[in-house]
Amino acid sequence: MYKTFYIGLMLLAFAPVAFCQGETDEATPAGPESGRAQLTLDDLRTFTDVFSQIRRNYVEEIDDKTLLNAAINGMLAELDPHSAYLPASEYKQLDDTSQGRYSGIGIDVGIEEQKILIRKVITNSPADRGGINPGDIITAINGTPVKGRLLQESIDEIQGEPGSTIKITLLPANRSGNERTVKLTREYVDIPSMSFELLEKQYGYFRISYFHKDSAKDLKESLESIAQDGITLRGLIIDLRDNPGGVLQPAVDMADGFLNEGLIVSTKGRNVGMQLEYRASEGEWLPGVPLIVLVDRGSASSSEVLAGALQDHGRALIVGERTFGKGSVQSVLPLRNGAGVKLTTARYYTPSGRSIQALGIRPDLLVEEVDIVDENDTRIREADLERHLDNDTDQNAIDGDVSIRLEDDFPLQEALTVLKDAGILSGSIRSGKEMKTED
Repeated sequence: MYKTFYIGLMLLAFAPVAFCQGETDEATPAGPESGRAQLTLDDLRTFTDVFSQIRRNYVEEIDDKTLLNAAINGMLAELDPHSAYLPASEYKQLDDTSQGRYSGIGIDVGIEEQKILIRKVITNSPADRGGINPGDIITAINGTPVKGRLLQESIDEIQGEPGSTIKITLLPANRSGNERTVKLTREYVDIPSMSFELLEKQYGYFRISYFHKDSAKDLKESLESIAQDGITLRGLIIDLRDNPGGVLQPAVDMADGFLNEGLIVSTKGRNVGMQLEYRASEGEWLPGVPLIVLVDRGSASSSEVLAGALQDHGRALIVGERTFGKGSVQSVLPLRNGAGVKLTTARYYTPSGRSIQALGIRPDLLVEEVDIVDENDTRIREADLERHLDNDTDQNAIDGDVSIRLEDDFPLQEALTVLKDAGILSGSIRSGKEMKTED
């Protein structure tokens, strides 16, 4: 099986979930009035004593900065799986990703049989202009062979600052030609996160791989372009499978687009600045057109915000697997040294008050892919992560009421079948004025 990712998008591709870039206001520190015990001078001395003992006696010499970073990382790792220290380079990469871009050469690679296989080449990217083709195998980077190294090290080396150069040695896709080396200059490349296909001439299908700041705008413009082409959609499928999330606001904006009024999502945290509500404004995309949202256990974070809002308002039928269950908001807080802290600062709640933390969104129609429903399934959800936040609302049922197992292992076909007859489950797709609640 391929492991696919865009170079420069490692934070999204390799983490079990992605993260929402939330508010950047610094959280109010806990004071004596919080009722929590404060550190004493002896506590601080204990820390410096441990630091000193490691410096003097550890089997290998470690510089002070490395030790300090380890202490910071350890402090954040004890909180929950999504809080982390971001060195300056990662902090900048996160900002680029939220802008829908990365600095690289424009290739989508997969790991196959311990080789780095180029799956896709972005049009007009440095790789495209350099003659790199899908199917090519990367054999060396900057003269260093890939074989004998950790593949992740080779992949990391492809990343770099815009304007910097890199030499890629390639074996042609047909494997019959000689290796060749191309020298490329890295630049900012827009990350393709959305694709559209017209199914049976009347049903729209959008696949959204993650959310960046322009995702909602891109979807709206695509719908307007379809209408300008004289196409009248009888139904729409939004595919959020394996979408790890990303930036929160575009997911909220998409929900707003499909809703005419009402609460979209609320957040609750210790800091008063995280007590937020997002509401839909008047005006709706495709009013009256049935909408299906496809999800699976890889749908997380912002994906769950969108699915939960449309489900609670009855605007869409949710089809697929129970989702990942990441119901927490991470705020990216800048530090004076150019680094940042990704800190869990709130939980979010669907319009009906549900927290999906560690439970996920329960689909209206459960459709499981046959080839992965077995005892050897190694995919994880939020609840499988160490130190995950508990769900703080009273919910018992987490499985769908209807289960369909497809012989061809393709849930999209089932979604299309349901979309053709939006009344297959009476009342499942409503006008958006009735709130869906848990039993």
